[in-house]
Amino acid sequence: MPELRSLSPAQPWVELRATEADWDTVPAGELDRLLTGLHLIRAFEEEVLQLAGEGLVHGPAHSSIGQEGGAMGAILPLRGSDQVNGSHRGHHHFLAKALLHVAEAQKLAPGAAFDGGIHRTLHGALAEIMGLTPGFCRGRGGSMHLRWREAGVLGTNAIVGGGVPLAAGAAWAHKRAGTGDVAVSFFGDGATNIGPVLETMNLAAAWKLPLVFFIENNRYAVATAVEEVTAEPRLSARGLGFGIPAWRVDGMDPVAVSLAMRQALARARAGEGPAIIEAELYRYFHQNGPLPGSAFGYRSKQEETAWRARDPLDRVAAEMQRRGLIGAEEVAALRRRAVETMAAIAGEMTERQGNRRAVRPSLWPSPGFRDVGIRGDLSELSGLRVLEGDGPRGGTTEQKFVDVVADVMGRRMERDPRIVLMGEDIHRLKGGTNGATRGLADRFPGRVLGTPISEAGFCGLGGGIAMDGRFRPVVEFMYPDFMWVAADQVFNQIGKARHMFGGDIDMPFVLRTKVAMGTGYGSQHSMDPAGIFATAPGWRIVAPSNPVDYVGLMNAALACNDPVLVIEHVDLYQRSMPAPAEDLDYIIPPGRAALRREGRRATVITYLSMVHRALEAAEQRGADVDVIDLRWLDRASLDWETIAASVRKTNNVLIVEQGAQGTAYGTWLADEIQRRLFDWLDQPVQRVAGGEASPSISKVLERAAFAGTEEVAEALGRLLLHAA
Repeated sequence: MPELRSLSPAQPWVELRATEADWDTVPAGELDRLLTGLHLIRAFEEEVLQLAGEGLVHGPAHSSIGQEGGAMGAILPLRGSDQVNGSHRGHHHFLAKALLHVAEAQKLAPGAAFDGGIHRTLHGALAEIMGLTPGFCRGRGGSMHLRWREAGVLGTNAIVGGGVPLAAGAAWAHKRAGTGDVAVSFFGDGATNIGPVLETMNLAAAWKLPLVFFIENNRYAVATAVEEVTAEPRLSARGLGFGIPAWRVDGMDPVAVSLAMRQALARARAGEGPAIIEAELYRYFHQNGPLPGSAFGYRSKQEETAWRARDPLDRVAAEMQRRGLIGAEEVAALRRRAVETMAAIAGEMTERQGNRRAVRPSLWPSPGFRDVGIRGDLSELSGLRVLEGDGPRGGTTEQKFVDVVADVMGRRMERDPRIVLMGEDIHRLKGGTNGATRGLADRFPGRVLGTPISEAGFCGLGGGIAMDGRFRPVVEFMYPDFMWVAADQVFNQIGKARHMFGGDIDMPFVLRTKVAMGTGYGSQHSMDPAGIFATAPGWRIVAPSNPVDYVGLMNAALACNDPVLVIEHVDLYQRSMPAPAEDLDYIIPPGRAALRREGRRATVITYLSMVHRALEAAEQRGADVDVIDLRWLDRASLDWETIAASVRKTNNVLIVEQGAQGTAYGTWLADEIQRRLFDWLDQPVQRVAGGEASPSISKVLERAAFAGTEEVAEALGRLLLHAA
């Protein structure tokens, strides 16, 4: 018979319950803030539901009524410089942090006035939920995207679990900056089964980040009970597998929550790493709207009644009355004033139209604000030296492309201590799998971070670092196909953050990746991502075809306050080409394409390694054509002046790229050219791309799947045959 030994987890997992003695040790002023915050949040949420019932909230109204105690109890012990983010059900997180922020200058107590900063906070939050200009995100975020950086609210999030990796980025920034501050990420029971949340737990534990994972276990993901979807409904158990200590508490008891949070914060501030708190609590209403869950049949009225009997507002009031700190009449007066305050704030945003309320028209955002802030204005690039026609200072020398990749990154890291790199194996193997980070880990300790194989986790963490603003992350995806693993973080979070939070936050994030067609790595390692990123809002894209351009484009990307995708190609890595002999400090800004060959009969538009193949094909054919190297590919950065001048001269266009037809960059570019320059075209825009299938492992099938010099030459022949 085998010998069996019981194993113990590396970290403790405990249930914490507050006693009467614990309540007695809470200072009276703290209980004042707690009770007042609870009543203001409750009245706020009730007003939201009332407005939603009248059709004045466009979109969802995820009420947190019943869960206020968990938020206030958790946020009460935080410093003003600590940061939080939350889920789609996040009004209470936002308000708790915001009200305690303004309470640093204005008293938050049962008898205090609810004017000044308190009034502005409630007004701004309600305006945001209603989609109005005075909102914290100018009406863009609504109920699910609430952000107020000055108060330490990083932003609530509509994607279940989507904000957790971002909070880890803030925690990393706190650790790197040595502030002792902590990030807290609030999320629900459903998120504990989401991959990026578990990836982030692993990363946070491995890197000992000051991050508290706060699980609001309200027992139902919409209408599905926790026990239906996991064999371990005590969700704080998730921490044991990652070596994270965990506390399980009664979320209807704010003091119990606060005690657990204080212990977790002490650990995080001491550099011991993350913690998990699971608060068992209850939302009194359905997932969205003013009806209880029993109205939809997934909860019983008896269950709802039992939880309502444990209301955190009543619990705090009762304990304060027991200690003689407040009377029943004062509690009733507080409740009345909170309700009246919210009614007055709602009145500031509405007007009577007949027998109903309507939003005041002057508060709606202008339709012209629609696209403002998708990207920044690039003012951060002003004053940087632009590469001009005479090339780099000091001339050029023959150098391998991949060596220049490492050289320019080293130069920028040397000059800018904010830059940090992260990716799989980039700190090993003499610069990762291709040598692109050669020597950087030794030169810059603590700034070249080898990550677990968890693209969603470390990409989102990088996004959180960018949103924090103190550092500038460069994230490497070993292959671009891996973006699908991290798609939520890449597109829903990083790409949309600036716009959805009001249009004026920076996202200085660089994503490096390489196209590997022709290397035999098959269908899941070989794509060209340009076509996908070009259709996603918020991203800028560069695709350098030579070392001189790489330096200027990477420098611009690293200085840019927008997320930038930098695409490289393995075909270029080992190719020796002219590279800057000593000058690594210029930029090539957006809107600067390069005319690589001049002609009169057609315009060939291309990028990356296909620039060389297009030039080879034109030379083979002796074709009298312009060849334009786009360099910047996103719709906001294209050099339409160069493209239009060429098309007006040649009247024929061929777009050349290597990748599969279905994800092709040329699909939208051809459409845009025909919309802008239709009158100048003698024939429809022609395109060269790969096949429908992704590249296969077979050398023959792989070559058949992507476009090369031969396909470009053939297409040029057809195009010129029909040219006037």
